[in-house]
Amino acid sequence: MTKVTPFLMFNDQLDAAMEFYTKTFPDSEIRKVARTGKDGPVTSAEFVVGGQLFMGYNGGPYFSFSEGLSLYVDCVDQKEVDEYWEKLVRAGAKPTACGWIKDPFGLSWQIVPRRFIELIGDKDPKKVKAVMDAMMTMVKLDVAALERAYEEA
Repeated sequence: MTKVTPFLMFNDQLDAAMEFYTKTFPDSEIRKVARTGKDGPVTSAEFVVGGQLFMGYNGGPYFSFSEGLSLYVDCVDQKEVDEYWEKLVRAGAKPTACGWIKDPFGLSWQIVPRRFIELIGDKDPKKVKAVMDAMMTMVKLDVAALERAYEEA
């Protein structure tokens, strides 16, 4: 285990969330699961999503996720953005804005193409502003539209 590990408190959907996350992202696995009794419900678990270790617990309705915590997905290109976006939507996730999408368990994800990070890292503030302005109008990020905004600035 790493020194610092994100700990996610679910209502009662930890098992379903782990199954979905580990099937959706490569380099993922469920490592340890604790149950109430031999065949009882999952209470806590240790799992890896995209190489990141997580701890999870079914804590009941006292806890809920907010956008104050989100999971950032570094996507190589538009194809990868589209792939994760579709998997999340098919599972019942709700797109919000600017590349953010809330999964059916209440956790927010940022599905971001690397090209966006490259474009906003430019030294020309006019180009950066144009890319940011374009991004602010999007739900799912569109690399071609972001590049157009950059080129036209």
